[in-house]
Amino acid sequence: MEHIEDNRNQGMNIHARRILAYVVLILVTIMCLFWFYVLFVNATRSKSDLNKGFTVIPGTHMVKNLYNLFHNSNLPIIRGLLNSLIVSLCTAGLSTYFSTMTAFAIHAYDFKLKKFMFTFILAIMMIPTQVTALGFLNLLRKIKLMDSFIPLIVPAIAAPAVFFYMKQYMEANIPLDLMESARIDGAGEFLIFNKIAFPLMKPAIAVQAIFTFVSSWNNYFTPALVLKSDTKKTLPILIAMLRSADFLKFDMGQVYMFIAMSILPVIVVYIFMAKNIVAGMTVGAVKG
Repeated sequence: MEHIEDNRNQGMNIHARRILAYVVLILVTIMCLFWFYVLFVNATRSKSDLNKGFTVIPGTHMVKNLYNLFHNSNLPIIRGLLNSLIVSLCTAGLSTYFSTMTAFAIHAYDFKLKKFMFTFILAIMMIPTQVTALGFLNLLRKIKLMDSFIPLIVPAIAAPAVFFYMKQYMEANIPLDLMESARIDGAGEFLIFNKIAFPLMKPAIAVQAIFTFVSSWNNYFTPALVLKSDTKKTLPILIAMLRSADFLKFDMGQVYMFIAMSILPVIVVYIFMAKNIVAGMTVGAVKG
């Protein structure tokens, strides 16, 4: 009887802890999503309504705010969306591919400077972008690449954080014996990488591609330094331009609508890629 009672108490404790975990997760989810809800609510309100204070009830000016935003002669909204999309997609694709290739080289080959190169790449993560900004701009002026997308895409290919994640994922999921077997069968190194290692890295690649895309999409600092033409500016710069308008032309409803519109693609990407994110984050831990 005591054994049965202990099992019953243990089951009740597990059930109580599970309920507590669900309650905490629900509260955290509500806290995270609440600010997105407030943003989209404010995007539907007029400037006069926003001056009255906070409300959780959506307004009736969503269409008008959207119309005023797209008919703002000072802001090339569509062009800004395309610019951000081009830079973010190119950055995500090139960064994940070449970071995976670098991680493959460190993981698959033995050479004298292997440990040094791994440490050196990780050390670069400690250097803030702002520290190298002045020298970076001087270099761009000398090689005449100011006001171009190239300085936003090419340097992003060298991504130490992406490299480190890929390296750790490879150690947990890609055995060296698999690559040795491919070499015995006569496969070349690029074939081994592109046909064997790269497909096995799909969950990790999906995660890092999403994170890199979002980081590039939200990046303001470097594009603000490099891009000067209005037709080449990305969304974060255009949002800053809209917010810095003079008082008579400033419309907070348009600002909220622009911000909501700019983060909507990111939300869509997260929704459709949620399974890949979870798989990429957990498979290494499970197999390890």
